[in-house]
Order: sequence, then C-alpha cells, then structure tokens
Amino acid sequence: MPLYEHIFLARQDVSAAQVEALVEQYKGVIEAAGGSVRKVEPWGVKSLAYRIKKNRKAHFTLMNIDAPHAAVAEMERQMGISEDILRFMTIRVEAHEEGPSAMMQKRDRDDRRDRDGERGGFGGGNRFGDRERGPRRERNRDAEPQANASSEEN
Repeated sequence: MPLYEHIFLARQDVSAAQVEALVEQYKGVIEAAGGSVRKVEPWGVKSLAYRIKKNRKAHFTLMNIDAPHAAVAEMERQMGISEDILRFMTIRVEAHEEGPSAMMQKRDRDDRRDRDGERGGFGGGNRFGDRERGPRRERNRDAEPQANASSEEN
C-alpha cells in the first residue's frame, strides 16, 4: 500500500484531549478502509505565519499513514467538513522516517555552536552579521588636495 505523511492544523481553542479525539476519529476512518496509522506525533500549539480563519495559533499533528488512496481521500473529505480543522496536507512518500520527525528533534545550542564554529550563528561573522574584513585602510587625506591641485594646474 502507498505511504503518506499527513499533517493537520486544529483550532487553537480546541483542547489537547479534543485533538486526540480527532486523531482517533481519523484513525478509525483509515482502519475501516483497510489501512493503518503507523505513527502520530502531536507537535503542540504553534504560531501561524498568518491568520487562518481568525486564528493566530493552531495545534499541529503529524500522522504517518499506510493506506489505500480511497481511505486517505475519505479522511480528507471529513477533515474538510470539520470546523475544528483549519488546514491539512497529505504527501505521498517512498518511506516513513524512523524515529522522531525534524520538528520533534531537540537541538541544543551547544551542538549548534560546535557545528557552526566557535561563535555560533550563521557564517561565523561578528554578532551584527557583518563579514570579517581585513585591516581597515586609512585614507591619506594629504594626498587629496595634491591630486586636486595637480588637476587644476592642467
């Protein structure tokens, strides 16, 4: 059977228990059509990039699904009807990731510093994001009037 990664966003005013109930409801739809849900990862409440149906935050949940297309289509149809679901997206994949998804992996600041270099940050520049430059050259101010004087003479 084909493998899918399915992510849905539930309204922010829905409780975590209600989100779990939604997951169980959609699991039932998949299993009734002969599929299975391999993994469910609740990512918690996160801020949205822009308002969706007057919501600034949403409960994010990832589901790894092994099911026929008809089962996924029925689940998406029911999600489209539900008022608690703001958005959803299903992607067909070749294989499911083992272990936690990228959103759930904890990255420590110390690990990033070791990876990025001594100072951390992006590109190893100074704390304001400027590139490292060589020694600053001082302009010879005495040379300018001579250059101007020589051009006036010609």
